Amino acid sequence: MKLFVFDHCPFCIKAMMVAGLKKLSIERVYLQNHDVDARIEKVGANLVPILQKEDGSYMAESLDIAAYLDNWDGNPQLATGSQDHNIAAWAEASRPYTSRLLYPRWMMINLPEFQCQEAKAWFTKNKSAMLEQDFDTAFAQTEENLAKVNASFGLLDWLVLPSERHNQLSYDDVNLFPSLRNLTVVKGIQFPPRVRQYIEEVAALTGIALYDDVAV
Repeated sequence: MKLFVFDHCPFCIKAMMVAGLKKLSIERVYLQNHDVDARIEKVGANLVPILQKEDGSYMAESLDIAAYLDNWDGNPQLATGSQDHNIAAWAEASRPYTSRLLYPRWMMINLPEFQCQEAKAWFTKNKSAMLEQDFDTAFAQTEENLAKVNASFGLLDWLVLPSERHNQLSYDDVNLFPSLRNLTVVKGIQFPPRVRQYIEEVAALTGIALYDDVAV
């Protein structure tokens, strides 16, 4: 099997988490960010992640891929989620600020999906339009946006660590961890100790690398 992904994409991280948790032998293929045709020719739409199954067919939609991989060996490990409302509440509170923190930084570190100038230019053009400001301006507002994100972590006081539940992950983790993991690219972010421990424990269980060493 092959998994076509971007390293920074939260939807891709969901699929990569399950592949890592299950220790499945899956080839990870990083598409260039601007190469829309490569996605469309596989699944008929500009989507990632994309899983190429054993029979050569393709499937999209991150949670569908996560479920497929979890059930692939007939021994699913993910528990049912129960915190959709709380995850959505944190996402709604933090998203306007996380986007402004993350988008400029993806252009500042070496990611496999941005290995050519065309990929960087495509991302910069599209995401700047979404932010309604250029990346330099967004980066210059780091202190203001970071304060908002740091404050939002109070909405995660319900977190239960994997080590407190026999290291069993659930779909709550699949939906929450990717966004928290990406924020490790922001230098100076102030995760509450429990949130930071959660990030480290899930990363260890799933084999997902954090961005601490390259944080900007």
